[in-house]
Amino acid sequence: MIVSSNDLDAEAILEVLDGMHADEARDPNEGLRERKKRQVRQKISDVATAMFLVDGFDNVTVAEIAAAADVSQQTVFNYFRTKESLVLDRWDTTMASLRNGLADPGVAPVEAAVRILDTELNSMTSWLAGQDDPGQAIASIRRFGALIQATPALRAHQRDVLDQLIEAAAAILAARAGVSPEDPEPQIAATALLGLWRVHFRSLRKYLDDAQTPAQIYAAVTADVHRAARLAGEGLNSFKAFQPEH
Repeated sequence: MIVSSNDLDAEAILEVLDGMHADEARDPNEGLRERKKRQVRQKISDVATAMFLVDGFDNVTVAEIAAAADVSQQTVFNYFRTKESLVLDRWDTTMASLRNGLADPGVAPVEAAVRILDTELNSMTSWLAGQDDPGQAIASIRRFGALIQATPALRAHQRDVLDQLIEAAAAILAARAGVSPEDPEPQIAATALLGLWRVHFRSLRKYLDDAQTPAQIYAAVTADVHRAARLAGEGLNSFKAFQPEH
């Protein structure tokens, strides 16, 4: 049981998070040990997220999170390097998807990035559409975004992770083009690619606040990302890494 200033609200948030995870695709090759580790990691993250949303990021300690999740503080840090990563844990999945997508020589980098964003958006809006009360679920997502915007430590962590994604993308693009990752071309190309995530986040906040249906949110955010992607593609197509191999 989570102890907080608004316990019922925290439990309701956990129910929303549980519902989101239930619809996520699972690796069919996942073994028992890997599944248990994933479940522990997810439980810790969900408990932390619910507590942060109710009481505020700065008002909740790692010790309190560990107690609520029924694990030790050391276990928390075994899974999460920092307190910030407890609530922004999805970036690990994005990093893996980006590495795999950009490494495919048959797919243009802009197209790979758009596919990743589309998969993430489709997963979220499909889940929203399946809720008995999509409005309540949308409110929970908006609240999560507001938490990040209102917390300097979380905003700084998000910027740091984006920088890491840019460096990873630059290294892959450099390898595709046969140049150094420190060259200007892969650096600016990677920065432009990760700029699509910024467009995605801003657009998502905008249309979630407009109280549109899940289908309308998907269409509107997709349209914004595609507009940005077309511009990025036009400017970067001269770089060899942006020319798919056939």
